[in-house]
Amino acid sequence: MKLYAAPLQGFTEAPWRNLHQEVFGGIDAYYTPFVRMEKGEFRNKDVREIASENNTVSRLIPQLIASTPAELERLAGLFIEKGYKEADINMGCPFPLMTGKHKGSGILPYPAEVEALLKELVHYPELGFSVKMRLGWQNANEWKSVLPLLNESHVSQIVLHPRIGKQQYKGEVDKKGFADFYAECEKPLVYNGDLCTLNDVDEVMNAWPNLRGVMIGRGLLANPALAAEIREGKCLTQSELYAKVAEMHRSIYLQYARIIEGGEAQLVAKLKTMWEYLLPDMDKKRRKAIQKSNKLDSYLRAVDEALAMN
Repeated sequence: MKLYAAPLQGFTEAPWRNLHQEVFGGIDAYYTPFVRMEKGEFRNKDVREIASENNTVSRLIPQLIASTPAELERLAGLFIEKGYKEADINMGCPFPLMTGKHKGSGILPYPAEVEALLKELVHYPELGFSVKMRLGWQNANEWKSVLPLLNESHVSQIVLHPRIGKQQYKGEVDKKGFADFYAECEKPLVYNGDLCTLNDVDEVMNAWPNLRGVMIGRGLLANPALAAEIREGKCLTQSELYAKVAEMHRSIYLQYARIIEGGEAQLVAKLKTMWEYLLPDMDKKRRKAIQKSNKLDSYLRAVDEALAMN
């Protein structure tokens, strides 16, 4: 079974990926947050994110988001220029800024546009393509017009998050919708969505034994040890987990301190985003102290106190 780290904008950036593999491990491949065209150009931040000198993980798969063959051509060209042999196409992003442009899950109601993108893939034999998608944008049946196109395409793997785009991350995952997709999918399939514990993963793999694997997103941000725990079949103790989180956090802090140019306030704001998901069962008073910190020294002290196991 393959274990993949999902791409989450603003969270799974290069410092997080590098340090996660170094401290926790257990992941077969990390996916980058999507690279996109903006006013006909690449964003400098996106290019830095995929640059080999900024990434030390053993397998990194860059993700692109596009609605036209012309956009895909530019993005695939960038990935090839940077030395990549594989790429992922985002057909799952639920956010209106993208979906309104027929990107991410916003392309799923338009199978002709999906087909045009997939036909473009034959022009890049040096790249192996996968797709990450949802069941649809407005309703959970939109995949039924898209999956036959994927089955006939050069796509090597599909990652399915069984929600619709309009849900974003709210409500329950649609296990029935996933089961229907699984039954008709002719490509290797990966499950993604609400995997937070070993039991969650076991249930998915028992329900659909022919899955290639699972992709973990928010569950891995909450418990960075989750993939390693799946591999070992047992959980870390709280003291073991907190010690490793402290090690990872310290290294991420040092990396961001080198690359963030906006001063202390921007550095603290960036570091605090980790705690949106990290260790949700932590003592509430200690978490609040982290979130209220607005100076670097008080933030680092609050983190040290929260992760100390006396």
